[in-house]
Amino acid sequence: MLPIIFIVPIVQLLILVNAATMEMKHIDMEVVDLDLSPTSRKLINKFMGSPFFDIHKSGFSINQAKVDLLENKTQIILYIPLDFEKRLYKENKGEVQILIDAVNGMTASLANVYSQSVISDFNSELLAKKGTNVLINTRPKSITVENSYWYNPQLNFKFYMVPGILVILVSMIGVFLTAINIVREKEIGTIEQVNVTPIKKYQFIAGKLVPFWIIAMFELGFGLVVGKLLFKLPIEGSIPLLNLFAALYLLVLLGLGLLISTISDSQQQVMFLSFFFFITFILMSGVFTPEESMPKWAQYVNSINPFAYFMRVIRMIILKGSGFMDILKELVSITVFGIIVLSLAIWRYRKVV
Repeated sequence: MLPIIFIVPIVQLLILVNAATMEMKHIDMEVVDLDLSPTSRKLINKFMGSPFFDIHKSGFSINQAKVDLLENKTQIILYIPLDFEKRLYKENKGEVQILIDAVNGMTASLANVYSQSVISDFNSELLAKKGTNVLINTRPKSITVENSYWYNPQLNFKFYMVPGILVILVSMIGVFLTAINIVREKEIGTIEQVNVTPIKKYQFIAGKLVPFWIIAMFELGFGLVVGKLLFKLPIEGSIPLLNLFAALYLLVLLGLGLLISTISDSQQQVMFLSFFFFITFILMSGVFTPEESMPKWAQYVNSINPFAYFMRVIRMIILKGSGFMDILKELVSITVFGIIVLSLAIWRYRKVV
């Protein structure tokens, strides 16, 4: 039990934060250059110099390149047609084609943005020399735009993922361990012995919930320390405020674990029920995809998802430095959830015993 509680979450934090990223690098690219001109070579060198692309193959047949794309041997094709340089300088109009494997829409979209950025940068260099527009679908720039990203200036995806992974790890303790701990009493037959003792019901429930509440709070604090030391996580907001919200949030999760245990007769049933709630809540919490991208009906359903509230609050406090009034709505909602879930779990437990 101790390795599961203390070691496994830390290992998961170290692995998942580095693995669960929306950044794409080293995209396999195949080049079909029929022009073989100095200008086409400069464009290819632009892609070679980008950290997002790895040119692993060059050829002269676009049909063969399409076959490679179909057989998953490449992810993106850069096709430079014949007379590319000639048209570029004589007609002020050059055309290149990008073909992308779009089975995964998100990766295809990112690959398209990266390739457009490289081509746009290449076009800007040509504009600086010629003073005219030379590549298709691009226009001369008369205004220079410099972007400044608030709260995460370097767009470091790890800063976004560390709080999200922490929510998952803390929630695992709240739901799984609580539910398994109580149902284990049923399996080994000690629950009947406890029920005939003079111990009060609230004392028994507190004895089962409080230790895991303390462990989960410790996991949160230890995870923040690991995030600060290993991932340079900026902590802009109030740690006591974060702990206050986490304490109330854990009451919801502990109540849910208690409720699952009271309606289950074996650890196998607990695992099935826990996975049902856990996976649904996680995928709808916004840990990987923003809640705003969900359809409206899913956003309404998500209003009863405690994971979504904590996922939003922990990022607001850590990255934005949000204060008490900024999270007041979430604080009230999670308190109401805690009262409802704990009351239902205690009532159901009394019914069982």
